[in-house]
Amino acid sequence: MNPEVEQSVKELQRCFPNAELVVRPVDDGGAVVTIDPIDLGPSYTPRQTWMKFAIGFQYPHADIYPLFISADVTRVDGQPHGEGISESSFDGDSALQLSRRSNRLNPAVDTAALKVNKVIQWFQHL
Repeated sequence: MNPEVEQSVKELQRCFPNAELVVRPVDDGGAVVTIDPIDLGPSYTPRQTWMKFAIGFQYPHADIYPLFISADVTRVDGQPHGEGISESSFDGDSALQLSRRSNRLNPAVDTAALKVNKVIQWFQHL
């Protein structure tokens, strides 16, 4: 992994001390990261699931996008997932793809940990 990607993994470990982080380096200097568990909040079942995403070798100059959670996550109210969530697969797992792009990416501020936390907060406030 390149130094910027390694730094982002360390930040994720600090931000999610109660989760298991599995990091698989990619040949180009990036990494695929799994955080397990994350808490989606009371509107989803199961409430806790894994989240996966790639940190590209271009990091921090490239967005952490898209992110993925387990395909078995459903809304408690039985309604379909809304805009920005679609069925997909990632890294060999059936998944829901979370399309939450950072339109005004600022490499000095928009870290991988910040992005993951923003997506979790987005779920928790739906």
